Amino acid sequence: MDSNKKLGLIGRNISYSFSKKFFEDKFHKLMLKGYSYNIFDLSEINEVENLFSTADLLGFNVTIPYKEKIIDYLDELSDEAEKIGAVNCVLIEDGRKKGYNTDAYGFEKTLLLHKKNHQNSALILGNGGAAKAVKYVLDKYGIPSVVVSRNTEINFENLDKETVKKHKIIVQCTPVGTFPNVDDCLNFPFDGVSQDHLIIDLIYNPNYTRFIINAAEKGAKTVNGYYMLEQQAEKAWEIWNFQKK
Repeated sequence: MDSNKKLGLIGRNISYSFSKKFFEDKFHKLMLKGYSYNIFDLSEINEVENLFSTADLLGFNVTIPYKEKIIDYLDELSDEAEKIGAVNCVLIEDGRKKGYNTDAYGFEKTLLLHKKNHQNSALILGNGGAAKAVKYVLDKYGIPSVVVSRNTEINFENLDKETVKKHKIIVQCTPVGTFPNVDDCLNFPFDGVSQDHLIIDLIYNPNYTRFIINAAEKGAKTVNGYYMLEQQAEKAWEIWNFQKK
């Protein structure tokens, strides 16, 4: 079972990654010898080609900015990954590379843990791979959502507090405010936020982004991305170890 097995994370500028410590702790806890988890910092997605020729590579996680771009390099997608249009977990089995989306699983667990009945429509801030997984989950539960990004009809320039008031779930899916740029914050009308709101910021480092602090000051229930991250990582571990046919 535990001959050499290599796992890792691909992304850009990802030295701060949670995943390496998470999985190394897991190997230690389960007393698994011969497993390793490495950070593969790629300046361009095509560098993943070299990674695929690594011996004993079992799979890897995918983070910003490659969750959508990786798809062109895979042989197959899970149903969810195909519907979402983004991949954050890759399994390599008999040379075939299959993409999964475990962000959806992680977000779903987070949402169900915190959502109240009156919170029945959402704003999704950002339109990258994580935002797509969030939209997929909201759709699954019949929660209407509006995507706000730089180039959507409602964007960060014209989003007003009335729109924020109407949507009681706000999911912050952009990297703005991530360590080390902890003082950065999206241009957002926090005056529309109230104690009726659930604010989920997918960032986990820092624990409290400027976005979360500003929303909490308005009395909103706020949640960061840590639980989602843990849950998606557990799901990835399951895929790498129990998907064998």
